[in-house]
Amino acid sequence: MYAVEVLTLFPDSVSGYLGASILGKAQEKGLLGVTVTYIRDFAEGKHRVTDDTPYGGGAGMVMKPEPLVAAIEAARARAPGAKVMLMSPRGPAFTQAKARELAKEPGLILVCGRYEGVDERVMPFLDGEVSLGDFILTGGEVAALAVVDAVARLLPGVLGNEASSVTESFEEGLLEHPHYTRPPVFRGAEVPAVLQSGDHARIARWRRWKALQITRERRPDLFARLEFGKADLKLLQKKEEEL
Repeated sequence: MYAVEVLTLFPDSVSGYLGASILGKAQEKGLLGVTVTYIRDFAEGKHRVTDDTPYGGGAGMVMKPEPLVAAIEAARARAPGAKVMLMSPRGPAFTQAKARELAKEPGLILVCGRYEGVDERVMPFLDGEVSLGDFILTGGEVAALAVVDAVARLLPGVLGNEASSVTESFEEGLLEHPHYTRPPVFRGAEVPAVLQSGDHARIARWRRWKALQITRERRPDLFARLEFGKADLKLLQKKEEEL
């Protein structure tokens, strides 16, 4: 079982999502174990304070090191080999490649930051930091949910169709091809004839061509990093009706 523990000041904000849909079914099957830990339980004193004003002045509050480190150490004791990652805008951007890397670990301990951030003295107790991108969230809970979701779907047996995770966007550096389902005509828009042809080789070419075109149009940064084989170079020279 792949073990995940989320350390948060707002457990109710993550528990519902982690127990629903694919993640919930993965836990029922014993493929994924999820624990949500309330950081405030590790705070001392009558009021169990977990944040304080920053040294040197400035706006906002900073998460205190004592309860956070205590929560991390308790989580490490439960899962000694798990990677401890702080959800932080200072971390490298989370990617599909990073999700694959983390899926090979024995487990994850995800620390959700809040307020202005966490006391810098917490950093030696982490294995790394992760960011969802160049924007700021109210807290790390949304980022932690994204990481759990992305990693869990890569675990063997979690998806009903194992091929699903292989053909999705970013797996080969490309965005995914378009998808269609019934009805064949919706408000005048028809499903491409090639997808109804039954010619699997032609369908595969069309899907690859579409993935290449969509990536070139919408994510030129990704497209510029691709290394094309002979088959892709030929596809890029064709028009859709020539496939």
